[in-house]
Amino acid sequence: MTRPRTALSCCVLVLVAAGCGIRPTGVTDGGTAPSGIPTGMRVYFASGTGLRGVPRPGIKVDDFNVAYKLLLNGPTAQERADGLTNLVSDEQRQSVTSHRGNVTIDARHYSADFPQDQSTGQLVCTFARAEVLIHGTRPDQVQVTLIGRDGRAGPYQCQQFLSR
Repeated sequence: MTRPRTALSCCVLVLVAAGCGIRPTGVTDGGTAPSGIPTGMRVYFASGTGLRGVPRPGIKVDDFNVAYKLLLNGPTAQERADGLTNLVSDEQRQSVTSHRGNVTIDARHYSADFPQDQSTGQLVCTFARAEVLIHGTRPDQVQVTLIGRDGRAGPYQCQQFLSR
C-alpha cells in the first residue's frame, strides 16, 4: 500500500514542479469595458442577412430631419462593400412627429402590403434611434407607426426587425 501512495505523491510533485508551461506576465490592459446600449446616432440599412445599424459618430441629431438626411445619404463606400444598401429613396418624402415615445411617420408613398420588409425596418429603426437621442426615450419604449396610402401600419418596435 505504501508503494502506490509513494508513486502517487511523486506524480503530484512532478506535475506541480512542471507547472502548466505558461510563464507569468505583467498586468495587461484589456481596454475600455463594453458600455451596453450604444450611444450616438445609428442609421439602419438593408443587407442579405437582414437590417444592420451603423454608427454615425459625431453627428448631433436634434430633429428628425437630420436622421432622415443621414438615411437618404445611404451607406458609405465601405458599408456598401460590406453588403449594405438603402431601400429608402428621396422620392419617398415624409414627415415625422413624436409624442412621449410614440413616433408617427407620415409617408404617403408607403404601402402596407409588406409591413415588415427591410425598407420599413430602416424607417422604424432609424427614427426610433433618433427619438431616443432627441427626447431621451428609453429604446424599449419607442413605438413607431407609419401612415401610408393604404392606412396605418404598426406600431412597431425596432427589435421586431432585428430579431429575424
